[in-house]
Amino acid sequence: METNQITEIIIGCAIEVHKNLGPGLLESAYEECLVFELRDKGLKTERQVAVPVVYRDIKLDCGYRIDILVEDAVVIELKTVDGFNPVHEA
Repeated sequence: METNQITEIIIGCAIEVHKNLGPGLLESAYEECLVFELRDKGLKTERQVAVPVVYRDIKLDCGYRIDILVEDAVVIELKTVDGFNPVHEA
């Protein structure tokens, strides 16, 4: 499956989760529901994937984590906010 097809499914699933849950919950609730939707669509997903930092040929475990990795190709980083601020605008 091509990346554009994967991202199209991801966006559709994210919209579905938001329509059902609405705003105001913790990231963990949205993550759980989004992973459910993605797997329901047949996509391979991994949650909280550790990402090491390599510095001068030394692998450091700095606690970085990918929220959701889809099909070993697309990284989803979830964020929740109380409201939009100018910093959230493109």
